[in-house]
Amino acid sequence: MKQSNYHWQLPEEQQINEDFLQEIEKRGFSPLIGQLLWQRSIQTPEEMTSFLAPSLDQLHDPYLMHDMERAVSRIQQAVIGNEQILVYGDYDADGITSTTIMKETLELLGAEVDYFLPNRFIQGYGPNKAVYQEKIEAGVQLIITVDNGVAGHEALAYAKSQGVDVIVTDHHELPAELPEAYAIVHPRHPEGNYPFGDLAGVGVAYKVATALLEEAPAEFLDLVAIGTIADLVSLTGENRTLVTFGLAAMKQTERLGLAALFKESGVNPEEVTETSIGFSIGPRLNAIGRLDDPNPAVELFSTFDEEVAANLAALLNQKNDERKAIVEKITAEALAMVQPANQVHLIAHEGWHEGVLGIVAGRIMNETGKPTIVLTIKEDGSAKGSGRSVEALNLYEMLSSMNDLFTHFGGHHAAVGLTMPAENIASLQEQMNDYIVAQAIDLTKGVPLKIDEVLSVEEVSVAFIQQLRVLAPFGTDNPLPTFLFQAGSVNQIKRIGSEQQHLKFSLTKDAASLDAIAFGFGGQAQELENEGVKVVGELSINEWNGRKKPQLMVKDFAIEGLQLFDWRAKRFWQHPLISDASLYVVFAEKNKKILQQQVAEQAVTFESIEQIQQVIMDKQPKELIFVDCPETQDILKEITQLWDFSRIYLLFATPDEAYLNGVGSREQYARLFKFIHQHKQVDVRYKINSVAQFLKIPQNLLIFMIQVFFELGFVTIENGVLNKVEQPENHPLTESTLYQGRLKQIKSEEYLLLSDIPTIKNWLQS
Repeated sequence: MKQSNYHWQLPEEQQINEDFLQEIEKRGFSPLIGQLLWQRSIQTPEEMTSFLAPSLDQLHDPYLMHDMERAVSRIQQAVIGNEQILVYGDYDADGITSTTIMKETLELLGAEVDYFLPNRFIQGYGPNKAVYQEKIEAGVQLIITVDNGVAGHEALAYAKSQGVDVIVTDHHELPAELPEAYAIVHPRHPEGNYPFGDLAGVGVAYKVATALLEEAPAEFLDLVAIGTIADLVSLTGENRTLVTFGLAAMKQTERLGLAALFKESGVNPEEVTETSIGFSIGPRLNAIGRLDDPNPAVELFSTFDEEVAANLAALLNQKNDERKAIVEKITAEALAMVQPANQVHLIAHEGWHEGVLGIVAGRIMNETGKPTIVLTIKEDGSAKGSGRSVEALNLYEMLSSMNDLFTHFGGHHAAVGLTMPAENIASLQEQMNDYIVAQAIDLTKGVPLKIDEVLSVEEVSVAFIQQLRVLAPFGTDNPLPTFLFQAGSVNQIKRIGSEQQHLKFSLTKDAASLDAIAFGFGGQAQELENEGVKVVGELSINEWNGRKKPQLMVKDFAIEGLQLFDWRAKRFWQHPLISDASLYVVFAEKNKKILQQQVAEQAVTFESIEQIQQVIMDKQPKELIFVDCPETQDILKEITQLWDFSRIYLLFATPDEAYLNGVGSREQYARLFKFIHQHKQVDVRYKINSVAQFLKIPQNLLIFMIQVFFELGFVTIENGVLNKVEQPENHPLTESTLYQGRLKQIKSEEYLLLSDIPTIKNWLQS
């Protein structure tokens, strides 16, 4: 049995309205499309039309948002009065696009405008008092925040004391006490009436632009889509409309910087999707803010100079490559530091780059299934970093109860950022472990993975996958559908990649098959050689030389029932499986020598079924490893049926090579007998190899033959020296118990070494 990495959440059975199904059929969609829509709460023909064919007419009136009228009036006053306006943004993709839209809107109105994105390592996130002071002293008369501001109490209070108004446009969580701003434009403000609360910062900026320009400006839709996708806000309602039209606008973009970024990242503008933005454009925008000054990204989107656009796009690409290298290095180092016994992983190290620690924490969480906090320890003795959590644990709530350990702390259920004295790290780890136990929080299920539908291989076609695109754009709250497949068999398993780190295989059931690719699963190739494989993934189309084929992008897999692993090749003999869940069984004590010392010390030498049964009851193992072959194969079946093992590894090492060498031929025994009679004494302790070469008998077989002669009284052996017995009693070789045992051993090895794994598995379970 192999457990899934994620906690699979299967869809609940729902009764779909007959009229709804008829509408699906009328539109020419597969019934599966109807099921997916219904599960996403699209359950009437009207909702279906709105979802499948969004229109800009669906956009809400910006003046429904709190303080919009007040903000617009103040901005218009500043434009008329030629006041110096500062747009103060954020260093991520949402902040970059928000800043660009607000800046360009004000420029269209003829305003005197400048912009500033803080450096996360110098000014940090949100309004910075020192920057405000510098800009106000330089003549700024109005500050407009985008994608930040609702928590900027100190900086906003300073601006007010200097007679400078601040208009906050933001979408982040509203604190209990709001800052002293001239206006706060926020889709979830408690005094507002805006119907859609999930706008990104760029969506709020776009709404301000719409109000100022008295129409929804089509030229900004590309930026709205980028910021919305990159910020992982809900891709439903108004965001779905904005992203749909934004993606369409990108196909004919006149923005030189975006075109240059497409070229640099290898994205074809005519084929751009939310996936292209999420995995290619968004990371490049975020990378420059994670590692350096983010302001060039606004210049990239605003420039009318092709050379400047190309250079800035190359800079963002370079920063993204640097970011990826840093993430890979820190992730590898952090994973090596994971202590499995901890309920929450708290990993800290000197000199790690703080700009990528949230990414690293997310990776380790997905790898281990446990909440993770990753910190860098700084020269001043502080530790700073980020945490990511699974659904079962509200990370913000837990850490709030330990607030006295931190100098700075904030976040939400699934993600936090914090700064603390490094000396408090050990205490934090201890308190988190105690909290999980005290609250009886179950972290064993792993990260939740919602499954949309259970499909069979024969249901998948290129046409069906193409139909799935009607549900796009995909993202938060409208994810790309994830399907569960029960494979009849898994074939053509192949490791691929420069380091053999990925897998490619085929799921087959009856006459149908489905190609699958599993990134990062290279080390689990043998797992798939078992029956009962269940695979979860997303469907895509693989196009090669004009031919299109369905393909499953694997996210996880599990295997039900007993798993049998074929480790009969010598390369596995010293492959350790050390854990409380592993039981090594050796049938010949001398065969422990093939194992690594730490494994050999834990291995149990078989004496009787009763003895092994007691060991199993004491240890309660999940994994059973047979190191060598028993004299009779039925012993294996008896042992495997003593306990509900989930995994059995078959090494079946044969150092004596009984099956290969046999019991010896009459001619070989005659040759040995003649040699013994010709030599008064034979040093079998030190000269056995030379004797074997002289007699042309394999050394292991020669040792066995000498032991048989000794048992039958044909020779004596004392202190490693063999002597013949002058007039021994005549005995046939078959009277030797060693000889009889060897015959049984040969029969056992023949079956266990030559049978395929399915045959052995069926035999063990019969």
